[in-house]
Amino acid sequence: MKGIHSIFLACFLVSAFSCFLASAFDPSPLQDFCVAIDHPKDGEFVNGKFCKDPKLAVADDFFYSGLNKPGNTYNRVGSNVTTVNVDQIPGLNTLGISLVRIDYAPYGENPPHTHPRGTEILVVVQGTLYVGFVTSNPENRLITKILYPGDVFVFPIGLIHFQYNLGNTAAVAFAGLSSQNAGVITIANAVFGSNPPINPDVLTKAFQLDKNVVTHLQSIF
Repeated sequence: MKGIHSIFLACFLVSAFSCFLASAFDPSPLQDFCVAIDHPKDGEFVNGKFCKDPKLAVADDFFYSGLNKPGNTYNRVGSNVTTVNVDQIPGLNTLGISLVRIDYAPYGENPPHTHPRGTEILVVVQGTLYVGFVTSNPENRLITKILYPGDVFVFPIGLIHFQYNLGNTAAVAFAGLSSQNAGVITIANAVFGSNPPINPDVLTKAFQLDKNVVTHLQSIF
């Protein structure tokens, strides 16, 4: 009898907890859109942004122009990412999507990075890209593919991934992300370019590098 009471109590607690979770959020927007504004006057706070009164929304709240223009790839890694997220299109707020254009110089790359809040789906429109991602610990399996114009590849949310231009001509890709602001953590920049710097002893041990190499890397990121 005591065991039955315990089972009933466990079921009750699970049920109550499930109800609590269900009432904590709604997985879908409860209105057509929520155009982001910078000031709270006459607005509501949703997904980190205040919402404009829907009756005041205009076409430009949902519009961006310029993805036809190549980005400047004259930099250390030879690539440029033009981002179109909620900061560029306020109407994306709460809709869970965003877009980027990626330009690659000959043999340029979009270096290993992660998007903590979004899965990425990439389509190549020009050039040949070597792309891939690494699965999580402990397997750390590398999954790669060579892509040509018209090819599509998916990078799962949170996993380290990259793209590298294999050709001696410029390459271009577009990518959609399953977040209004997926975020990006470029691994080398974050580790060797943190502010303030990580203690070199930590990185020397973590990467099994000479300390002089670590301090040099920290000086250039």
